[in-house]
Amino acid sequence: MADAVSTQILTESASKIVIKFLSVSDGTGESDVVKVDVSALTPACSTVSIARVQYMTDGMGVKMLWEASADVVALLIPSNQIGDMTFSPALSNNASTGITGDLAFTTFGHTNGDTYVIILHLRKHT
Repeated sequence: MADAVSTQILTESASKIVIKFLSVSDGTGESDVVKVDVSALTPACSTVSIARVQYMTDGMGVKMLWEASADVVALLIPSNQIGDMTFSPALSNNASTGITGDLAFTTFGHTNGDTYVIILHLRKHT
């Protein structure tokens, strides 16, 4: 089995995108799974920054990672929490060598039936 995950683009423009992510774990969790592939956005961009994150976690937490040769933690969403964080200025990708611009998720503390819902408000950068 695998975790049941879904991704839904709520809105997208040339400079911004809002994406909703949902996961129901079967206990295996996610490890460094690319959730935002900047080359697949319309229009494609080189990187994104996080302007706002809304989240609800039940049982597990989520590490958001800037993808690079050595991934860098962008944000940590704790387990069993509900929150809404706005960043001004937006959280910029601070990875260095091998930066891809992509954003990945790794879950932690996951057991069967744990869930998360995360809505990311991102700004696109060329």
